[in-house]
Amino acid sequence: MNKKTLSVFAALLLLIPVFAAGNKDGKGASKELVIYASVDEENTQKILEAFTADTGIKVQSVHLSSGPALARIQAEAGRPQADVWLGAPSDNHISAKEQGLTIPYKSDAYNHLNAMFKDPEGYWRCFYMNPLCFGVNTAALKKAGAPMPTSWADILKPEYKGIIQAPTPQSAGTAKVMVYSLIEIMGEDAAYKYMASLSKNIQTYTSSGTGPSKGVGVGDCAIGIQFTPAFFNFIQQGYPVKVVFPSEGVGFEAPAVSILKGVKNLEAAQTFVDWLVSKKGQDALSEKQTFFYPVIPEAALGAGMPPFSSLKVVSYNTKYYAENTTRLVERWVNEVLTAK
Repeated sequence: MNKKTLSVFAALLLLIPVFAAGNKDGKGASKELVIYASVDEENTQKILEAFTADTGIKVQSVHLSSGPALARIQAEAGRPQADVWLGAPSDNHISAKEQGLTIPYKSDAYNHLNAMFKDPEGYWRCFYMNPLCFGVNTAALKKAGAPMPTSWADILKPEYKGIIQAPTPQSAGTAKVMVYSLIEIMGEDAAYKYMASLSKNIQTYTSSGTGPSKGVGVGDCAIGIQFTPAFFNFIQQGYPVKVVFPSEGVGFEAPAVSILKGVKNLEAAQTFVDWLVSKKGQDALSEKQTFFYPVIPEAALGAGMPPFSSLKVVSYNTKYYAENTTRLVERWVNEVLTAK
């Protein structure tokens, strides 16, 4: 064998590991996972750290609100740059399923879940719950001279003008749940009339579902409408914050997780979605102080959280709202945003 032949042979040997690592067929034993995360960044990090500590699988995450996340997954259809979509309400995952963007996966962990927390064909499963609420900065509320609100009706009053932040359903799944909930409480036309009136009191519509809590935390606004975790976290840290559940009832989110079609790291993705709904994964929600409500009854609650069963929650048909989301958001833009 001459020197030239030896050099070519050596070069080929060096390339073998590169092709082996890069030629994943979806079943490869990769120990790295890439996810699109529609959960707030702080709690995503807590969940992923617990998962990596428990399994040894490293995770890279890209943080996107539910709307931008779905748009990116649509743009990358069949060749996703991530393996898993973590978070966003289940209606978003229903939409992704119907567009052929995700794949089914069933396991013992999936079978253990209550039927309300999973797709019957295995395309998605929910891994936590959060109710909507008013997060109230009591110091900012006192400064504004407004009383503590107790209902959706209360925050229409003029004393709340300019001290409320809420997310926009144009980009935030949290706001869509608010829209769906108000429709269930009031009926569609009455709900839009209500939201148009409320819009006059809104200081800012945030693009992110967790944006209002940032305003509440620093006192830029007195009231933030969003899901509970950030507010429970503020209370735990000693902030002057109170959680109020409107007396008419509140909707809740049950964010889901899906494996993307064209996944490069299938085994790691399956391990991740199983872990999320396992006892270890669910207990990690309280241990890491995410203040998320678990979806399996044997898991522990975080400090200071009232039992979910004690809340007046409003259920809604996720399939109906998934099919009507575009229409409802367009109506919100035309009738609510323009009323501000």
